[in-house]
Amino acid sequence: MTHTSPRAGAPRLALVITAASLMVATNLVGAVTARADDTPSIPPGTEPSASAPVKVDPNDPDLKLPEGATLAAPKVLDIKSVVEDQSGDERREDTNSDVKFALQAEVLFSKDSAKLSDEAKSRIAGIAEEIKKQNATKVRVFGFTDNLGSSAHGDVLSRQRANAVQDVLDQELNDPNITFEVRGYGEQYPIADNSTEAGRRKNRRVEVTFPRSESRN
Repeated sequence: MTHTSPRAGAPRLALVITAASLMVATNLVGAVTARADDTPSIPPGTEPSASAPVKVDPNDPDLKLPEGATLAAPKVLDIKSVVEDQSGDERREDTNSDVKFALQAEVLFSKDSAKLSDEAKSRIAGIAEEIKKQNATKVRVFGFTDNLGSSAHGDVLSRQRANAVQDVLDQELNDPNITFEVRGYGEQYPIADNSTEAGRRKNRRVEVTFPRSESRN
């Protein structure tokens, strides 16, 4: 399932990364549960992939539950959709629990700078509106760089850029009940290959993540 919410005047290209709900039942004590990943991003290609169905003999005695045992309730593990600008400047990821916006550094800042452009502030204001819509009270703002230059410089620059984005969000939201978690990860957690400029461009980004409203449709 793909959700699209394009900005006015900006062409969108919807890219579905994963859109599958898995129903899992087990005869072990306890149920299989899903936990939101605490890391800001998972590099492409590391996600577990589904294997081909295996034929099951319904008469196999090993399939029988021990006396008194019951199946755990089925669980929906996760549904994830991704919508990205055709230019790749902005990406939105939706899961069952969170919304994440990833903005490329080039559309927010000048090279090696943490000063936001007017266009960048407009984009961040749009994210603030989505935070209001989801009634989120906790927002994470994480900055990332590529692997060029020293690691220490990348850590500082990514934190400064995350701070700049958080400042605008705070002004737009103007809500004392909202708390922010702001971090600069530097070159950690790349989402693309740092050996090419195209990959490094994707890695230079700021991510804004917040919970989805439980009352959404």
